[in-house]
Amino acid sequence: MMTDNLRAALFMMAGSSAFAVNDTFLKLLGDSLGMFQIITMRGVVVSLVFAALLWTQRATITALTRRDRWFLTLRSGAEMGAAFFFFKALFNMPLATVTAILQVVPLTVAAAAYLFLKEPLGWRRLSAILFGMFGVMLIVRPGTDSFTMASVYALLCVGMVTLRDLTTRVMAKGVPSSMVALTTAVGVMLMGAGGSVTEIWVMPAPVSWVWLGGTVVFTVLGYYLVILAMRTGELTFVAPFRYASLLAALVLGWFVLAEWPAPLTFLGSAIVVATGVYTLYREGRLRRRAMAEKAGLPHAPGEC
Repeated sequence: MMTDNLRAALFMMAGSSAFAVNDTFLKLLGDSLGMFQIITMRGVVVSLVFAALLWTQRATITALTRRDRWFLTLRSGAEMGAAFFFFKALFNMPLATVTAILQVVPLTVAAAAYLFLKEPLGWRRLSAILFGMFGVMLIVRPGTDSFTMASVYALLCVGMVTLRDLTTRVMAKGVPSSMVALTTAVGVMLMGAGGSVTEIWVMPAPVSWVWLGGTVVFTVLGYYLVILAMRTGELTFVAPFRYASLLAALVLGWFVLAEWPAPLTFLGSAIVVATGVYTLYREGRLRRRAMAEKAGLPHAPGEC
């Protein structure tokens, strides 16, 4: 019989892979449409989907506290920045390379939570974070010809995603996920609409409409499956399966986009993934230890 954790792992792998498929469609679109036009057209449809979902839940933003409304605004702003830098990186470097750099996010979130939220961070996890950053340096290789503005955009995207996830962490748990998704989608759409005035809009070719439809379907599918994974299984068990997106990006980049990363990118990616999985494991141990102490139960010794 399939357990909740196994079911959640399958949801997470499918959801993460769906985002990689979405990114492939976006890269294909970048050859025929402007970046902001793509963001705007996709944003309109995705916003309508999440608005319909929110309407079925009868949730309104006025029911939130002022604090949560402010956090929603900050999160949307971070997502807007993340989308902008991600698109700039995606259209100028291999899909798998961009995806590999973004795998460092669990490490940067752990470091930011320690610095700004005073969450505990032992020497083992700190060492894993520093080692993971070394892996990122192998991927972007500063000072070499492979380090371009696209590399800078990818790193800036990591910063924006870290801010987004940190904001999500301090938001009240009662805020509906569909409301968070809707405000984010609307913010990104408005950013795209504002930037699109600098571009000349073109009528998409028939195949471009197919790619656009693909981005909408796989964006919504990715959001839905990842949220479903988080709500079905244990977070510390499920989270490492998000790295399925890197494998999917490698396969899609090779077969669809004719891209193949350099050997050092593979090595750096392996380091980032390994340290990310280890960090998530240590966070799980810390959480279980705190719960045991709260319940008055014994726990295994060891610093987390």
